[in-house]
Amino acid sequence: MTKFTLNGKAVESTQPPDTPLLWVVRDELGLKGTKFGCGMALCGACTVHLNGEPTRSCVLPVSSVEGQRITTIEGISPNGEHPLQKAWVAEQVPQCGYCQSGQLMTATALLAKNKKPSRAQIVEHMSGNICRCGTYNQIIAGIERAAKEG
Repeated sequence: MTKFTLNGKAVESTQPPDTPLLWVVRDELGLKGTKFGCGMALCGACTVHLNGEPTRSCVLPVSSVEGQRITTIEGISPNGEHPLQKAWVAEQVPQCGYCQSGQLMTATALLAKNKKPSRAQIVEHMSGNICRCGTYNQIIAGIERAAKEG
């Protein structure tokens, strides 16, 4: 059994130790916001925070999060009031929406460390997240808006 904190609550998983955290979060714990994209940590759709750091949950064995803090998209703001979530709506970022939880988790980690990132810093930080719809300009605008509006 693996015990960890998920979105501020103590949880435990009975899955085998090598089960990817993504499947524990989605299938065992019922939080569906974190998405499966590639299964190889290349696209960013499965991004969660591990002790505040963006981490790809599709390749992270659940055993490695024993005693750690995990935050999913559901944990950044239960009511959708996070500045990035508001900016995402204002900038009309999502199209299909599939990558958005991973994009938001990566962006929240950036703004937690750098309240006023430059455009170049945003592009560099977000470069590992793929948006198949190509909304990169809107994603950047959303991050810039959230940084400006705080």
